[in-house]
Amino acid sequence: MDAEELFEKFSPMVYNLALRLSGNKSDAQDIAQDAFLKAVRGLANLRVHSTAGTWLYRITMNVWKNRVRSEKRRSFWKTFSLDWGRDGDDEAPALQIQAPDDPVDAAIEKREEKEALEKALAQLDPEDRVMLVLREIDGRSYAEIAGITDKPLGTVKSGISRAREALRQKMSGLVQDNGS
Repeated sequence: MDAEELFEKFSPMVYNLALRLSGNKSDAQDIAQDAFLKAVRGLANLRVHSTAGTWLYRITMNVWKNRVRSEKRRSFWKTFSLDWGRDGDDEAPALQIQAPDDPVDAAIEKREEKEALEKALAQLDPEDRVMLVLREIDGRSYAEIAGITDKPLGTVKSGISRAREALRQKMSGLVQDNGS
C-alpha cells in the first residue's frame, strides 16, 4: 500500500478519531496531519500481519497523547464535545464525518446530561479517555483496543472498567454539584 492509497482509504477514520479525542476541528486537523506524516515516514515498517487501520489508530492515538503531554498547560484537551460537526459551519473540513442531528424536540434534561458527560470525560486521565473513546464511542472490541494500544487484553479490560468507574464518579459529582 502506498501513501496515497493509505490516505484515501483511512483519512476519514483518522480524522474522526482525532476529532473525538481532541474535541475540536482545528486540533483534529493538526493531529490527523501529524499522524499521516508519521505513517508515511513509517510505511515501510507496516507489518504484513498488522492491519493498516489498527496501525493508523495507534499512530493517531500516540500523536494525540503527545500533544496532551506537551500542551497540558494550555489545557487544550479539556474541550471535549459529543457534538462533533454539528456547529452549523458551512466550511466543514472535507474529512469530517457528520453525526446525525438531534431531533428538534430534544429534552433540556438530555442536553444537561450531555454537558455533564462532556465535562466528566474532559476530566478523565488521557489513558482512560482513549480507552473509553475507542470502546464506547468508536465501538472497538477489546481485542482491537489491545492491538491499537499495544497492551495485553486483560490490561485493556481492567483499564476500561477503571475508566468507566472514574467516569461514573465524575458524573455523580457533577450531577450532585448541579443539583445543589
